[in-house]
Amino acid sequence: MAEKFDNLEEHLEKFIENIRQLGIIVSDFQPSSQTGLNQKLNFMISGLQDIEKCRQQLHEINVPLEVFEYIDQGRNPQLYTKECLERALARNDRTDPPVDLPLHLTLTREQDPEILELLRLG
Repeated sequence: MAEKFDNLEEHLEKFIENIRQLGIIVSDFQPSSQTGLNQKLNFMISGLQDIEKCRQQLHEINVPLEVFEYIDQGRNPQLYTKECLERALARNDRTDPPVDLPLHLTLTREQDPEILELLRLG
């Protein structure tokens, strides 16, 4: 699964760089740069096609809307995961009897070792 994300990340980085270069060409457009502009536009189209192929591979991934709200607010989306885990741990402290957490933490570690690091940072 990670390689699918890595592939998407690589295509997005290339696309963003191409858009940046396209902006430079457009901001200082000269008739002599028409060929370069056309080439960058074609790269942009093929980049969008590559991103679409990646999207089709990741169609089963569901991202909570709250993650997008974090991003819109300029916050790190990994904080969403950290805060969800903290809320779950707080709810666990209030349950009677407490839910067995080692299995949950084991699953978390297998899914994303960075989650435990985020909990240590908080």
